[in-house]
Amino acid sequence: MTERALIGQLKGLADGPVSVSGWVETVRDQKKVQFVILRDETGAVQLVNPATRPAEDGAEQDAAALALTDLISNLATGTFLTVRGELKHDERVKLGGVEIKIGSLDIAAAALPETPIAADSGMDKRMDWRFLDLRQRRNNLIFRVQTTLEHAMRSYWIERDYIEVHSPKLMASASESNAELFSLEYFGDQTAYLAQSPQFFKQMAQVAGFGKIFEIAPAFRADPSFTSRHATEFTSIDAEISWIDSHEDVARMQEELLATAFQAVKDKHGAEIEELFGLEVQVPAIPFPRIPLAEALEIVKSRGYEVPRTDGDLDPEGERQISAYVEETYGHQFVFITDYHPEIRAFYHMRDEETGLTKSYDLLFKGVEITTGAQREHRVDVLIAQAKEKGLEPEHLDFYLDFFRYGAPPHGGFGMGLARVMMLLLGQDSIREVTYLFRGPTRLAP
Repeated sequence: MTERALIGQLKGLADGPVSVSGWVETVRDQKKVQFVILRDETGAVQLVNPATRPAEDGAEQDAAALALTDLISNLATGTFLTVRGELKHDERVKLGGVEIKIGSLDIAAAALPETPIAADSGMDKRMDWRFLDLRQRRNNLIFRVQTTLEHAMRSYWIERDYIEVHSPKLMASASESNAELFSLEYFGDQTAYLAQSPQFFKQMAQVAGFGKIFEIAPAFRADPSFTSRHATEFTSIDAEISWIDSHEDVARMQEELLATAFQAVKDKHGAEIEELFGLEVQVPAIPFPRIPLAEALEIVKSRGYEVPRTDGDLDPEGERQISAYVEETYGHQFVFITDYHPEIRAFYHMRDEETGLTKSYDLLFKGVEITTGAQREHRVDVLIAQAKEKGLEPEHLDFYLDFFRYGAPPHGGFGMGLARVMMLLLGQDSIREVTYLFRGPTRLAP
């Protein structure tokens, strides 16, 4: 492999021979000099070539210099190439204070001259050509931030002796709601389902004695929603812990996790996020505010908005309103909404013996729900009764209920959407902007 310098490293290198590889961002072909902006995964650099044009009087000229000038003149945006030349530091060069005088240029793969998308292309068009859309520095940063965010969360868990699991995404039955399942043929007359969440398997790990686990993996929802925050395939961040006293133990772990991860993002990418996205990363103070659902509904009503839902839950506008109240009152971007009625929660959520409400929460970030968390019911007789209340047939849940027939610790956990966190962290309007390749009801390609 040829010794290759990353463009982001050039400022720290001494003047002299260098080799860089990347793709052409722009070409300025002037009469006496040619400039090429070359970008790689770490940045961009200016390449310069003193142009050699054919002599009008037919005088003999340097054939190699003429060929290089002609090659540069015909470079199309997006062409991948390798350049060898002389690195020179020059403070007058606005792009990084360095430039490379081209010695030789080797094209790895030429691009077609007409690019199918432009800076002002609509989202659907950009998604059609996502591999080109992702070449932007701004989009590159999104996935560097995502990498840092996930690494910080993994580090938080691993330092506290959590076990990482990889639960199956092919299931024999539903994990939550039959209405949102993708089904597929599975070896003859069997039917398999894509997992909506790792919920049952996270709980199995508690019964298996793992104690504390986490998983960052795909999940699937056959939900024909076209909103800015829904997808049919998404990355779910999940954790489950044993020996808790209530859902409050789960909430405390999650707020520590998020504060740690946001701090890591701010430390590594804060300045670049401010430059490219125009916002400052705010590391949330601990503890996050907590508001019971009934109180939240009253606050929203007092702000002049009546939630139209009939099930007693907040709708998206209600979530925005209560988050605005929290921002105004506490100066906080996060809020836990707690104490949900069993009718709007899963059958496996534990209920408070005094209030009858579930020991659960939703976490809102900048007015959008990113998490549902809860203490789980671990007593099999109570689970069966609560499943029947929901109209579920216990025999269809036998594999799950078996977990709890041989002993189980008190436990709880949460599931959080990675794309929603990224969308809100970077101030974007849609999860499509922060998803590598989005999947929705009308999009299966690229």
